[in-house]
Formats: sequence, C-alpha cells, structure tokens
Amino acid sequence: MSDLADLSAVDLVAAYRTGRVSPVEATKAALARAAAWEPRVNAFCYRDDEAALAAAKESEARWQRKAPLGLLDGVPTTVKDTIMMKGVPFRRGSRTTDPNQRPAEDAPIVERIRKHGAVILGKTNTPEMGWKGVTDSALFGITRNPWNVGLTPGGSSGGAAAGVAAGMSQLALGTDGGGSIRIPASFSNVVGFKATGGRIPVYPVSPFGSLANHCPMARTVADVALLLTATRGPDARDWESLADASSDFSQGLEGGVKGMRIAFSPALGYANVDPDVAAIVAAAAERLSDLGADVDETDPGIPDPTPIFWTHWCAGASFAIKNLTPDQQKLVEEGFVRTAELGNELSLFDFQVAAVGRQSLAQFMSAYHQTYDLLVLPTLAVPPFPVGQLSPAGSDPTNWLAWTPFTYVFNLTKQPAISVPCGFTKSGLPVGLQIVGPLHGDAKVLRAAHAYEQAHDWYRRRPVLA
Repeated sequence: MSDLADLSAVDLVAAYRTGRVSPVEATKAALARAAAWEPRVNAFCYRDDEAALAAAKESEARWQRKAPLGLLDGVPTTVKDTIMMKGVPFRRGSRTTDPNQRPAEDAPIVERIRKHGAVILGKTNTPEMGWKGVTDSALFGITRNPWNVGLTPGGSSGGAAAGVAAGMSQLALGTDGGGSIRIPASFSNVVGFKATGGRIPVYPVSPFGSLANHCPMARTVADVALLLTATRGPDARDWESLADASSDFSQGLEGGVKGMRIAFSPALGYANVDPDVAAIVAAAAERLSDLGADVDETDPGIPDPTPIFWTHWCAGASFAIKNLTPDQQKLVEEGFVRTAELGNELSLFDFQVAAVGRQSLAQFMSAYHQTYDLLVLPTLAVPPFPVGQLSPAGSDPTNWLAWTPFTYVFNLTKQPAISVPCGFTKSGLPVGLQIVGPLHGDAKVLRAAHAYEQAHDWYRRRPVLA
C-alpha cells in the first residue's frame, strides 16, 4: 500500500527496522488522514499534533540508533477518553467533568504503551461515561461511521473504531463493559478484542465494576496481538489483574484451526438477527470448517442473560451519578439518568440474585468449553444504523441492549471475545464475527481469528472519503 496510513502496525515496525520508513513519516500520514476525515467523522475529542510529531522524532532517533524502546515504537495510537492519561483532559464525554482537570498519572494501559514507544495522537470520543452502544455526547458531539457518515460506528469506543477504520491511527485503546470494543469493531470493519478479565489491568475503577475491561483495537488480528502483548500483565492498582508478565500473544498466530472443535450459535437460542447479518456469519462459520475446524451448529443452552446484566449495569449507572453533586447531576444526559433511576429501584436482594446468576452463567460456560474449544456467533444482531438514536428502527428506542444481545454475556463471564471483519451487507455495511474462548484461552481465540482473517480480504477494505 502506497499510503503509510494504511499499513498495519506490524508492517510499520518492520519498515522502521529496515529504515525504509520513518516514524515521523507514518505520524504525518496519520495526522493527514485525521485532517481529511475529522470534519466528517469526529473521532477525536482531543488531539495534540505537535506533541505527536515530537514523540515521532524521538522514536525516529531511537530507530536510527537501532535502539527501539519497545514493541510499539513509533506506531500512531489513540486513547479513548474513558482511559486516564497523565497531563491530558479526562472528560469521559461528560459535562460534569472539570475541563481544567489534568490527571497526575497514566492508567496502566497507557503507561505501558508509553513504555513501548507508541506515538499517542490524542484521545477519542465516547458517550458519557461509556454508558451506551453508540458514540455521541452533549460535550463532544456525534461520532460518525467512515463507511457511511449518516450511520453510527457503534460505541462506546466509537471514536477509537472510526479513527482506526479511516486510517487516523494504526492502534487504539478502548474499553468494553458490555461490548464497547466489539460493537464498534463490527460496525467499522476493524478488530476489537476483549481479553480475559484481568489480562489488562483496569485503573481507575470503573463505576460498572468488573464488567469493565481496557482493550486493544486495530485493523488486523496480528496488530491486536502485538498491542495486547505490550499491555498485559499485573498491576498493583488492579487487584483482579492476572499474573501474566511473559505471554507473547504474537507467537502461535499461524497455528490455524485444524482440529479445533468449534460451536456455531446463530442466535444463542433467544435473539433475533437481521437476515443479511445471519447469512454472512453463517458463511463465516462454514469457512472455519473449510479451514479444518470441526464446527457444530448448536446453542449453548443458556437463558437470556439480559436481566442479570441489566441489574449490574443499572446499579453501576446509579453509583456513577450518585457520586456527583446536585449541580453536576443536572448536566447528565437524560438516557443515562433514566438508566440510573432503574438502578435506584434495585434492592440488595435484586443485586444478589444477579450476582449469583452471573456466577452460575460463568460456571456453565466454563463447563461448556470442556467440550468446545471456541464458540462463534454474530458480534451484533444488526448492521450499522443512523446516528442520533440509541437503537435501530423496529427495536426498543430506549434500550441499546436489544440489538447487541451477543456481547454483554461475555462481560459477565469474563471470557475472551474478539470481533473480526467477516463481510459486508448488500448495502455495503460491515459485519463482524465474534469468536469466544474459555477463560485464559486468549491465544486460542487470537489464533482462530487470525486464521479466518487471513482467508479473506475483508480486513484490507477501506472506507472512501466522499
């Protein structure tokens, strides 16, 4: 590819190593894409071109000395604005936050990409506190899908996904509390991976508790594996972080799926799926069979987990808003307030029922993976829909869970789950295949996703600036 903004992170690093490409050139290419796309897309809420170019020059000097700082040295990267960054506004899409606030420390995931030399371009847009599956806020406006700017890229990591899809960065850091990395990955034709809970430490604590994950996003599975390797490992600030300081998730990606036993669930037994999406995902499952996997079409047999998740989510929203002053509460988005009000109505008994239900669900899925290596299913039940609404036409306009029934279940169970591009609808809109593994089966999920990805050119396709 002639434009450096279209190269993968892995290819950029290889080009830096030989001297064929400079981090300054790559950063300028990313910033040029941002300048071209941003008036249409609004992926960023904060960008510092001068700081990015200064970091790229430092990276260039390291590569010239043949002393790169780490795995990501010189790679253009963005950070979602629900992730704390030292010295940079931390607004979280909310008018309740102080515009002059400058955190004194990085979140662990940001600390680690700095350690590995990534060039940070800025922070990407999110809905208020990441509470919904689309990306708009009263503070920073609507983020639009590069494939069709009248449509949403999904959320809540929609700014991250739009930026990666349009070539504004090779890598992006996002979050996922109910699908927030996988939803926009599916809608934007990029790769989003929610690793096993605790694989990447989370700090500060999310209002949504252990549902929340910090996550890598990129255009290829290999790039996601590279970013995961750079950011995984324990941190004392997250008591649930895993003691994983040595795993290299870039190793073994080429192992393929031959001999794997994979369950294909078209709808988890309870969801309604758009026919176009259903056909594309079924074809993707068949392709895994062609690649040597033993694929069974079967549902796990779990009940609809919406009540369990909704109890946790609404309780988190209630907690987030109750921590605000009365004046701040007046500034909160109406839909977020409604969600919090549902949380206010919950009793301790209600929450304990949900907590026990979550544990039972996780135990069931752990046993299920004694039979099946992986579970594949749609990432989402629908293709992208118009901006300015919480749900597509025909579904509950107040409930974002209705059209993403396949994502939040794996936040409850903490299983690794990836969305990888698997085709386009008849109207040219992206569709994602979700691949789910057992707890700690991250490498297996990445291996299968890479095998599928490399069998097609979906991931190579780029949106065109109209």
